[in-house]
Amino acid sequence: MDGVLHVSGEPIPGAADAVRRLRSDGHRLRFVTNATTRSKAKLAQDLQAMGIELEAEEVQTTADAAVAALRGRRVLALVMHALVGDLEGVELVGENAQAVLIGGADDSPETNLVFSYMNLARAFAELELGAELYCMHRNRWWQTQRGPLLDTGCYVAGLEYAAQIEATVLGKPSPAYFDAACEALDAEPSMTWMVGDDLETDVIGARGVGMRAVLVRTGKFRPDTVERSRIQPDGIVSSIAHLPDWLEEHL
Repeated sequence: MDGVLHVSGEPIPGAADAVRRLRSDGHRLRFVTNATTRSKAKLAQDLQAMGIELEAEEVQTTADAAVAALRGRRVLALVMHALVGDLEGVELVGENAQAVLIGGADDSPETNLVFSYMNLARAFAELELGAELYCMHRNRWWQTQRGPLLDTGCYVAGLEYAAQIEATVLGKPSPAYFDAACEALDAEPSMTWMVGDDLETDVIGARGVGMRAVLVRTGKFRPDTVERSRIQPDGIVSSIAHLPDWLEEHL
């Protein structure tokens, strides 16, 4: 979503028309995101306010993946307050956890509270007692109108280093996350296109499960990253506004 349909809430020109055109051309759509600071309902509302036609059920979030993976388990969750409602089915606890879940970060004061030393130390203590580490994603940074901002990956890496364990990634580029999107669309991965702005989480992740991928030159796109990568997208377009014409030419 962010970087493809909008950047920090500023719509990409032509994005709403492109979504309408894709639907009219017969494509089934799923809006997959690593966004972890707003609820699914709020994400859908924000896109609708930009003129993008979608239903909340078409949005797939990392909170969905967390519930699927951790339902019924005791979880210490370092997540933004807005996400708590989307974790229904997960038992949230402050101690004696079976799993530690790391959510997202932004530039709001709440981030300083969620990832305070006290909370990170509490998470470390639970990991030392045998809890497993999960993260909604481990993005290193995210693109905003003000430029790149630090994301959650540094907190995940720090806990991995301290506890000498490896986190399970629930969102992109997790194969299970892309598989869930294909299942929701009742689509074969080889017949499904992932459209994203991040070579690592979007393109490489999708290609890992057999999907095809188109990279847009908005959001996190960096030409030097593409040039250095061994794995290349099936196509690159200036923005999602150009995607319907590109697909028409290449399908």
